[in-house]
Amino acid sequence: MLAAMRAFTQSRDDATRDEIWVTEHPPTYTLGQAGRIAHLRHPVDVPVVHVERGGQITFHGPGQLVVYPLIDIRRRGIKVRALVSLIERSVMRALATYNLSPSLKAGAPGVYVRQGEHLAKIAALGLKIVNGRSLHGLSLNVAMDLTPFDAIDVCGDADLKSVDLRTLGVTTTVDEAGRRVSQALLDELESASDERA
Repeated sequence: MLAAMRAFTQSRDDATRDEIWVTEHPPTYTLGQAGRIAHLRHPVDVPVVHVERGGQITFHGPGQLVVYPLIDIRRRGIKVRALVSLIERSVMRALATYNLSPSLKAGAPGVYVRQGEHLAKIAALGLKIVNGRSLHGLSLNVAMDLTPFDAIDVCGDADLKSVDLRTLGVTTTVDEAGRRVSQALLDELESASDERA
């Protein structure tokens, strides 16, 4: 998937249509461009892959939705920070359809939900922009084994916990969550285009 995403991004031109890829990954830790391996608390029997996206370390695995919005932001007139906000709003919009009240955290990209007295991370976000085009994207914890997150400082924060939809009482599938997030992304992209028209 990583090689295919890089190949798509490198080979596209000004006429190439944007795409949204929706998938799941086998158990894998990914370490972002500025990520520090020190945030992996102890050795694990799971691959650790260094990738060019922003952000620190996170975990991907079965039961987690991964969405890659492969967007020509230069053609759409969207700045990088605006794209991050657009993706966060898309996830929040999708989560609201499950009657959840997601929130953001200043200086920490991603989407959070209140779990007891604390915020827990339900969606991580990391992008790379190459020649005005985005690759990588977001992950949303749907119904997964959360214990691999215990081996890391989630997104570089030793106190941050991860949560999934199932723990919050939401019964859904990765496919269904993928449809909701993809539709929300399309709606947000359309709104952004309307605002610039």
